[in-house]
Amino acid sequence: MVHCGVAVAGLCFVAFVAGFLAFVGTVARQERTPEGRTDGIVALTGGAQRIGDAIDLLAAGYGRRLLITGVNERTSREEIARLNPTQRELISCCVDLDYRARNTIGNAIETRRWMRTHHFSTVAVVTSNYHMPRTLIELDHALQESERIVPHPVVTEAFDADSWWRSPPAARLLASEYVKFLVSWVRTRFEADPERSRAAILIGRRKPVKMVAEPLMRGID
Repeated sequence: MVHCGVAVAGLCFVAFVAGFLAFVGTVARQERTPEGRTDGIVALTGGAQRIGDAIDLLAAGYGRRLLITGVNERTSREEIARLNPTQRELISCCVDLDYRARNTIGNAIETRRWMRTHHFSTVAVVTSNYHMPRTLIELDHALQESERIVPHPVVTEAFDADSWWRSPPAARLLASEYVKFLVSWVRTRFEADPERSRAAILIGRRKPVKMVAEPLMRGID
């Protein structure tokens, strides 16, 4: 029995490592210009370059509107415009701010709501390359088959996916993302709707979306 348990543990470890290496292999190494236009663009907060890249895509005509989801309540539209001064008019007319999403599950929920409010069927999704696999799982789970996602992974010089083993912070980041990716994959196999997911609440220790003050809600409209 002991030998059997050791063998099973060994196989699980090998499978985990093999899965991790396959996961690392899926992480984009280069940014690519989208092949075609989409109805909208969604940027997940978590890195300044994500928002800048998403605004650039909007300015280039790759989508009609941009949703920035998971915005900190202390971050205003004016601050985003200040950081992107050449796109003030575009930010004023065509950028929506979501202050409700607390995590990637919430990002997917708010993306679904936003797409259906604007009757969008295709969106380009902008987030970091290492975060994209988990983001796609959550969006695939939240959206219908007729709603299409075009990934636009952000690649920064600070994170080298080809030399991750030489950098302990990069290795820890990838390992953490891989574990979260596995949890998301398993969770989405057993739940019908992320908005009613008890697992999502337990994992995040709070609901994936929150209510915010009325002035912030007006900023989303």
